[in-house]
Amino acid sequence: MPDLGRVSDELRKGVPQIGSFISIPNTAVIEIAGCSGLDFVVLDAEHGLFDRTEIENLVRAADVAGLSAIVRVPDIRGGWIATALDVGAAGVVVPHVNTVADARAAVDQCRYPPDGKRGVGGGRATLFGARLASYLGTANSQILVAVQIETAEGLANVEAIAAVDGIDVIFVGPADLAVSLGVFREVFGSAVGADGKTRLDVAIAAIAAAARSHGRQLGTFVPQASEIDRWTAAGFHFLILGSDVGMLTQSYATLLRGEARQ
Repeated sequence: MPDLGRVSDELRKGVPQIGSFISIPNTAVIEIAGCSGLDFVVLDAEHGLFDRTEIENLVRAADVAGLSAIVRVPDIRGGWIATALDVGAAGVVVPHVNTVADARAAVDQCRYPPDGKRGVGGGRATLFGARLASYLGTANSQILVAVQIETAEGLANVEAIAAVDGIDVIFVGPADLAVSLGVFREVFGSAVGADGKTRLDVAIAAIAAAARSHGRQLGTFVPQASEIDRWTAAGFHFLILGSDVGMLTQSYATLLRGEARQ
């Protein structure tokens, strides 16, 4: 089992951590990602076709590949957070955290008492009970809790959300936030407009300011490696670079264009 706190520890030192979304539930994809030099993978159970029973083997594959495995759960409900952590994930990304109640619920499910309400289980994270005591002693400080701010409601409540104890990362979801603010087509689509980009930039700056004021790390999705330096310069150190599906799509398109020129 890898060091569960590796990503969290490096972030606390100010060292950027680069990961990628995994949407294809296949262990080989994760092992291939491990050959790239990534720090972590995010198993995307929100948008990927994941069955909860598959999470354990995918986390196990990340361990083999030397990657920290983090799970983006579908939502706060349904026991997904418990599943992810009990099988040995190094943390969770919780989408659509819109209120203080959402943030507290996320933390409660990730932290053992007295810091939260997580239940004790004998799953793979504890080597099926063999290292239960040591895991209970370190999990609260090692497990990474990232909450996504990606709606106008979350933006309005971000100061209070960032103040919730136990949150490690405030993660900006630019696309969903743009949709919620009504500026997606101006920023990412065909109706390019300066006003829409300005509104999104102002929103992201407000989220970043709230995170910093409460000592939280900042994260976001980065579609292209060329954007990493810009985000790290702005203090965003938890970066999810692309996805397996996106890279396959781009690579096939590039391959076909290259063959057409030959």
